Order: sequence, then structure tokens, then C-alpha cells
Amino acid sequence: MIEKRIHKLQHEKGRQGRSMTKEKLKQAALDQIDKNRERIIGLGQHIMANPELGYKEFKTSSLVKDCFLELGLDITVGLGITGVSGVLPSGKDGPNVCIMGELDAVVCPGHPYADPVTGAAHACGHNGQVASMIGSAIGLVNSGAMEYLSGRITFLGVPAEEYVEVEYRQKLRKQGKIRFIGGKQELLAGGFFDNIDIAMMVHMASLEPDTKILVGGTSNGFIGKLIRYKGKEAHAGATPHLGINALNAAILGLMGIHLQRETFRDEDHIRIHPIITKGGDLVNVIPADVRMETYVRGKTLEAIKNANRKVTRALAAGAEAIGAQVEIEDIPGYLPRRSNQVLDEAFRANAERLVGKHMVDTGAHGAGSSDMGDIMHLLPAIHPACGGAGGMAHSEEYVVNDPDTAYVLPAKILALTAIDVLWEDASLGKRIIDSFEPLMTKEEYVDAWEQMLRDSV
Repeated sequence: MIEKRIHKLQHEKGRQGRSMTKEKLKQAALDQIDKNRERIIGLGQHIMANPELGYKEFKTSSLVKDCFLELGLDITVGLGITGVSGVLPSGKDGPNVCIMGELDAVVCPGHPYADPVTGAAHACGHNGQVASMIGSAIGLVNSGAMEYLSGRITFLGVPAEEYVEVEYRQKLRKQGKIRFIGGKQELLAGGFFDNIDIAMMVHMASLEPDTKILVGGTSNGFIGKLIRYKGKEAHAGATPHLGINALNAAILGLMGIHLQRETFRDEDHIRIHPIITKGGDLVNVIPADVRMETYVRGKTLEAIKNANRKVTRALAAGAEAIGAQVEIEDIPGYLPRRSNQVLDEAFRANAERLVGKHMVDTGAHGAGSSDMGDIMHLLPAIHPACGGAGGMAHSEEYVVNDPDTAYVLPAKILALTAIDVLWEDASLGKRIIDSFEPLMTKEEYVDAWEQMLRDSV
């Protein structure tokens, strides 16, 4: 279908096609995105109103699949349960560039667009990612861009970036349905990224009024922890002395974590934020089953491992003090995010072209995390941010207040950057690939997580 579309465009352009310049091609892609502006915004708003949690994004995945089919892309479904990809070939040798959008939402029941049953809400902007990913596909397909480019572009709706519902995902792991909690990790371990050379995506963000785009920057990685304290039930009023209070053990464990905070170095950006997911069964029964979840975040793997050992020690000490038992399960989290300078600069140049240099800034270090960090350890990749949202991320105030900036602008920059990477026999793309030094291979990546878990105990 793609080949027929390209042949038709070639026929329509005739001799004019042979005089195509990169600037003309970029403008053609921009024109197609502008032509489809209302549709792109509508997609973003529809996804925002229909949020789904990770590995459950069946409606969103189906919507993306339908858009890919309409564009004539060669699709693959069922990637990490709900992921879907669409390939746009050029028919010429060159890099495979992956443009991603994350399908899932977070849990934020107070959000105005929250699902009334699950509490899922797009309070992190993934609806903007998907809309801009599809928008870039619209611009590149409808402009006939691949006639003048070398390589191919893979558009990917990727599941489960938000590291939530950990117990549910652990069940999926133990059932053999997934290997990793995060969607990009799952696709990486499963081989999807084996044939991807370059990856990029844009995260919607709430930025300062004088900034529309943030390029570059780094972020924390983390390890996840599931904790279960086991005590002994007893009547809380009549015979508490015969029980073992697992909630007290958990509270002491939390206090132990807090008392470690002065030992965390500022430059390591350690963040630990546990929650109690089960505090007992009945108010008049001594709690015997108390469960917690937490992340241990940090800027480097070494810092994460060091902090994680301290957290494990504190949690175990809480159980020891009360005479309870504790089970601590460490789960692969996400690696720290880094960026690719050459690809960043190409993205920055296109952003400045569209909004002006004064509206583009450089990202700093962020204490949040993304499984894009895992991809960045193996492939040249970028994760810039584009404005358009208001309110704090992961809060009920986080909504789109500028649809053009949230949905349309990143679609344009992604399309323009893809053209840069694959133009002129993909010379820029080849330079990016040749100059990239991966921090690990895929095999080393899997081994590193396993070793990290062994070391953390």
C-alpha cells in the first residue's frame, strides 16, 4: 500500500520531484500537518478522555492501529500485550528511525478526565505523545517524504511507561506474559529494538510561559521494591500482647528510611517515596499482613544500588524490632536517562525554526524517571519536552491548555527531524549511529539488572 501511495505521488509530481530540496520537503510535511490540525488535536483530546493503565491500553492501541492502517503502514500488534507499530519504508537502504508515543495513563482519580472506575488519567501527557507521533506520521506519509529519504521510519505506540500497579504487573511476569514492568523494557528484551537504529519521542510538559521546548537533559533511574510485613493477628482491644503488629514493623521501617536521608549525597539526587498499599484487615484486629511499594531513585546506577542497600537494611530492621517477618522483593526499574547530542541539536534547530530560539531551552537533570533511559543506554535516542500543559504533572490540575503546542508542534518537529536524519542517503543518521557508543549490549543490559538485584540484597 505504501509503495502504491509513493508511486502515485511520484506520478503527480513528475519533473518537479527531481528538483525537490530538503526545505521544500520539510515545508510539504508541515503543510500536511497543518491541513490535519483538527484531526491531530481531536486524537489527543479523545485519548485524554479515555485513559487506560499500562498493559491494559486496548482502546488506545486499537485507535493507533486504525490510524496506522489508514495511512497504509505495515503494522504489528500485540507488542508487549498492547503495543502497536507501523512501518513507513523508503525502499532504499538506511537507518530505521523509531518515533514513539506512550499509550498509558497514571492513577489520578480527581482528574477531570479520570476514568470513574479505574481512576486512570492522562495526568502525565501521554495523550500528547501519541497524538504527536501520529501527527508526524500524517505529515511524512501524506507529503510523500519517503521518496526522497533513505531508510525507514517505525512509528510505535508503546505500552506501560508509568511504573504503577506493580503487584498486578508482577502477576503478569510470574504468569510469563511479560518479562519487565516497563513497556520499552519489555520490547527491548523481546527483540523489537534489535532492528531500530535511532529512537525519539517528545514528552508533553507544563513549562514556563517563555519556554515552549526543552531539549536534552538527564533524569534519575530507579529500582522498584515490593515489601510485605508478616505479623500475628490478635484482638486489638482484649489481647494485643498476643499479637505481632506488622503495621508497627512497617512504620519502623519507614522511619529507618527517613533517618538515612542525611547520608544521601545531593549530587546523587536520591528520591525514596514509599506508600502503604495494605495496612491491615480490620480496625479491631492486630495487623498481620501489611504491604508497601517504593522506588529507590538516583542519578547513577552506583548511587541507586548504594541507597537501595540502605533501604533494605532499614526495612529489615523494622521487622526485627517488632519480631515480625518481612519479604522484600526488588524489581528492575528504569535506567537513568541520557541524551544524544547530535540528534538533540537537529531537533533543537527544527524547534527554533518553528518557535524562535528564545522559546527553546536546555533541559537540566530531572528526578523523575522513564524507561526511555533504558533505550538510551543501547541506542542513540532523545526525549525532549514540549509545552502545552498546565498544572503539576501527576496531579488533577494537569490538563492541556494549549492544544497546538501540546499536539501539533511536536508532530512538526518530529517530522522535520526525521527528514534531517534520513535526507541525502541518511548521512546525518549514519553519523549519529557511527559516533554513538552504547553503554551496554542488550545481553549486558539484562545481565546488569539481574546482577543489580543480587547485589541489592
